[in-house]
Amino acid sequence: MSDTSVLDLGRWRETPAGLGARRWVIVSTGLRQVLRMRFFRILVMLGWIAGLLMAAIGILFTQSIATGGWLESWAANFGPRAQAIASGVCAMILLYPDIVVRGLYTALFWAHSEIGLGLSLVAMTVLVPRLIARDRASQALTIYLSRPLRSSDYLLGKLGIVVGLTALLWTGPLLGSWALGMLAAPGSEFFVHSVGPLGRAMLHNLVSLIVVSTIAFGVSAASRSARGAVLLWLGVWLLAGMIAQTPGLPEPLRWLAFTHGLDAVREHVLALSSVLGEAAEILPFVGEEARRNLSIAAEHLSGIGIGGPAGGLALLVALSCAVFLRRIRPE
Repeated sequence: MSDTSVLDLGRWRETPAGLGARRWVIVSTGLRQVLRMRFFRILVMLGWIAGLLMAAIGILFTQSIATGGWLESWAANFGPRAQAIASGVCAMILLYPDIVVRGLYTALFWAHSEIGLGLSLVAMTVLVPRLIARDRASQALTIYLSRPLRSSDYLLGKLGIVVGLTALLWTGPLLGSWALGMLAAPGSEFFVHSVGPLGRAMLHNLVSLIVVSTIAFGVSAASRSARGAVLLWLGVWLLAGMIAQTPGLPEPLRWLAFTHGLDAVREHVLALSSVLGEAAEILPFVGEEARRNLSIAAEHLSGIGIGGPAGGLALLVALSCAVFLRRIRPE
């Protein structure tokens, strides 16, 4: 029986794939493997449900205060007095759009950051072993880091998986909900006064991505088994976070919990306290009790310092970088 296969020893004429293609293979393969899991698909669904809910609140707000909008139409059913009150509320919002619109979207982005960060941290619990720990345990790093793939290419590919997952859980719903709200907005003032809070929310998103991904890489690189990586991640995330909430704990010890530091960064970046303070001082038709509550909330949030928590985050990021840069090498 003759062998009909032909061995071609000619020169390779195809265009060779560059490093970008190899990095994309790592990213795309990792995301496909992750999204095959029902657990991650549920998390993505929850992230987009939160984004759609935020968009619905924004659309309801913008359509209610428009001339002849839902608020005035609803108030017309309760007589002239209710209609006059609704007209006054709409006029107040249109008179102070810089406070009301900016305050609404700052509060929405504040709440959404809690959901987005929480979903990302839950996702990291399952993703952490898949970053580096399993490759170290199976000796796969020896193959991955062989030339021409370098350790930087390996890290960039793995980072792409984290960035892609964060985009699906947090960044995408954030941008999508804002875009839907702007499409339904009755005037340009909503865009003008909401783009600032959006930019600050994106900055907090970026800082959280850098901190969480770096610590996740450090935790994964420090472990040689999937179980060890998960337990270490839960300790760094949940246990340290609970310890940081202990009353009477010295403030420097709280800085070692990265969730405490990200909370401080969120307040410093989104500046919800300043919005609440302005609303309490400037807006009319606000009762004394409401003003007092707004002032108390603003004072509580403004008391969160940024220097110490930022230093704690920088220390944790530096330690994590030292760990995974030392461990990312053939063994």
